[in-house]
Amino acid sequence: MLASGTAPVDVAAAHPTSSLAWAQLADEAFERGATVESYAYARTGYHRGLDALRRNGWKGHGPVPWEHEPNRGFLRALHALARAAQAIGEQEEYERCSQFLKDSSPEAAQVLG
Repeated sequence: MLASGTAPVDVAAAHPTSSLAWAQLADEAFERGATVESYAYARTGYHRGLDALRRNGWKGHGPVPWEHEPNRGFLRALHALARAAQAIGEQEEYERCSQFLKDSSPEAAQVLG
């Protein structure tokens, strides 16, 4: 749906388990300076992504390959959460999320910056 141009807010409303929609909402909010809103969207996407990973057998550690496109929503939300946490002064969460991203997918950490 997102690839066809549907607005992320509409995708999130229709498919609230879509971590990619929440990650895009987080990016949009951050770009317009709505840091707390970005943090909230990113946290939602992060948790939705964790839920999906666990449903698929992930045990809470180990790789989450960027190459596997369904993982990208989670990884983007994790990156957005780290970025927003840093922006609001949550240094410990920023460091934890940044390290989690690097540990989960070095490629995602590099691509997302």
